[in-house]
Amino acid sequence: AAAQFEIGRAFATGTGRPEDLAEAARWYRQAAEQGSARAQHDLAMLYTKGQGVPQDYVQAYVWFDQAATRFGQGRSYDQAAEMRDMMAAFMTPEQLAEAMRQSSSALDQSTSGGASTKLSE
Repeated sequence: AAAQFEIGRAFATGTGRPEDLAEAARWYRQAAEQGSARAQHDLAMLYTKGQGVPQDYVQAYVWFDQAATRFGQGRSYDQAAEMRDMMAAFMTPEQLAEAMRQSSSALDQSTSGGASTKLSE
């Protein structure tokens, strides 16, 4: 997951290759589904801004929530939790319920021995 995150970051920043946010999102997703909190956070940022992926506050919420869970305590947790809560403010009650359902389902999978955190789009 660490290598996939680094490839995603290289595409996101244009380091050593042309910037390609869609490709960054693809690599971040692979790392995020394997539990990389940094990839989950950065993928959520892309969904927040609609960069490389369609803007989707539900997906942003889910990935920020997953990142906050993985980060545990500290500054990174605080940032991810704050962004998650900000996404909630942009959603309808139905969207928020769906985001919470998806995040809970992904968390259940990752804590019950599932290797990946696959989320629906």
